[in-house]
Amino acid sequence: MAPAKEKDSGMVIMPREEFEGLLNCAAERGAERVLAHLGLENGHAARDIRELRDLLEAWRDARRTAWQTIVKVATTGILASLLLGAAIKLKLFGGQ
Repeated sequence: MAPAKEKDSGMVIMPREEFEGLLNCAAERGAERVLAHLGLENGHAARDIRELRDLLEAWRDARRTAWQTIVKVATTGILASLLLGAAIKLKLFGGQ
């Protein structure tokens, strides 16, 4: 690797491969710092994130199922009330 040269304007000139290696190193360090900041630095980050996604999906499924159950119960209650009202109106319960 050739050493980087500095011009009078303060710019540094270096070979493309060396520059790309420097960028890759900086990106890896940045990613490691972000993972450490999030508490995912111990090598289990991928598994932890998958588990969090699974947990979030399970929460969404449970919420969706709860709403569906509420709608079914309400619909059943309304239909039962309508049937009971019709039966009373038609005097099907031994009324006069």
